[in-house]
Amino acid sequence: MCTKRNMRKSPPLTKITTKGCQNGIIALKYYQNVGAFLSPTAVGTDRRADNLRVCLLRMKKERGFIMKKRLLAMLMTGAMVASLAACSGGSSGGSPTPSTDDKTGGDKAGTTSGCSVDVILKTTASEYWSYVKAGAEAYSKDNPDVKVEVKGATSETAYDEQQNMIETDLNSGAYNAFVIAPLQADLVKTLIAGQTAPIIAVDTNIDAPEVLSFVGTGNEDAAAMGGKAAVEAAKAAGWDKVQAIAISGVQGDGTATARLTGYEKGVTEAGGEFLKDEIQYADAVADKAATSMEAIMQNHPEGVAIIVCNNDDMAMAAARAAKGNAAYAKTIFVGFDGIQSACNAILSGEETMSVAQEAYDMGYKAVDAAVKAVNGEKLEKFIDSGCSVINKDNAQKRLDTLKGYIG
Repeated sequence: MCTKRNMRKSPPLTKITTKGCQNGIIALKYYQNVGAFLSPTAVGTDRRADNLRVCLLRMKKERGFIMKKRLLAMLMTGAMVASLAACSGGSSGGSPTPSTDDKTGGDKAGTTSGCSVDVILKTTASEYWSYVKAGAEAYSKDNPDVKVEVKGATSETAYDEQQNMIETDLNSGAYNAFVIAPLQADLVKTLIAGQTAPIIAVDTNIDAPEVLSFVGTGNEDAAAMGGKAAVEAAKAAGWDKVQAIAISGVQGDGTATARLTGYEKGVTEAGGEFLKDEIQYADAVADKAATSMEAIMQNHPEGVAIIVCNNDDMAMAAARAAKGNAAYAKTIFVGFDGIQSACNAILSGEETMSVAQEAYDMGYKAVDAAVKAVNGEKLEKFIDSGCSVINKDNAQKRLDTLKGYIG
């Protein structure tokens, strides 16, 4: 309750301005719905909170309840106030009932109402990210009350473009939760500092307290699986000296680093040799991967048993660059992602194998986690979307599955 002491400290009603109301917003805590009023005990003796209460009472008298809601919407710079109610469960108020589907990639969030989730990907200009996008949008189709907006930079090196997207959307107040696949995790960590709306990292983790969960592949373990499979394939192909060279993505990127670590671990544990000092960085771009492969062939005219790559586009480009070089006729080219073009390349004998991520499931599960977080459910810090190694034995089955996602 407001004490007399508090009331004496509050300025006269006639002196309270709209600016004073804006300053008072920092005294707000979480509402159960837009327009619900905070109890006096929750704000204590903060003078700015008193100002806000007086402003709201005056608005209710002079302009009515609708005007009060409008001013609240303007004052709420973050989406947290709305987020606590916007994605609340059904009329019973209980936890959502989980259900599974072969294409959902996870549990559905049950009945929801008016929730808006912003999904910002590294890019939307590649096959792999089109699966993540399709999975995220599929969640909205399964849960029509959840609005999902997906966007991404024009490439995986368009850092400023993604930064602008994130800054704009975080400050818009238009979303209840965010799913972010960061191009530069350290930068994004700074951008999201202090945010109260639920944030989910997808594909690449963000080491920040604001991030409630990371949905993606255990990149190190998955790459280790691929490294072991590559050594086995190289031995079966007749290589006596099993050496591996990596064509990596963006130097310093967390995902690329984890995959390098995994490849090294898998190759070494399986009895091969990982040439760590000869890693080529190609910024996750196919053309640069082809150039890197040319450099490898110049440095190793005798051939190299295994070339492990950061993604499938790079592996296919490296394999094409080596085509016609007899010393590399039996080289094992390993990609990462398991996309349609990679499956076709594996079936045609161009790429040897791919560590397949479940990108569709990743997108679906990330939105599912965001909605659950808004509903107040506790999340696991890491939600594994799964992985597998694709070779000639299972490439066709994988291809058929992917076509079912995006055609």
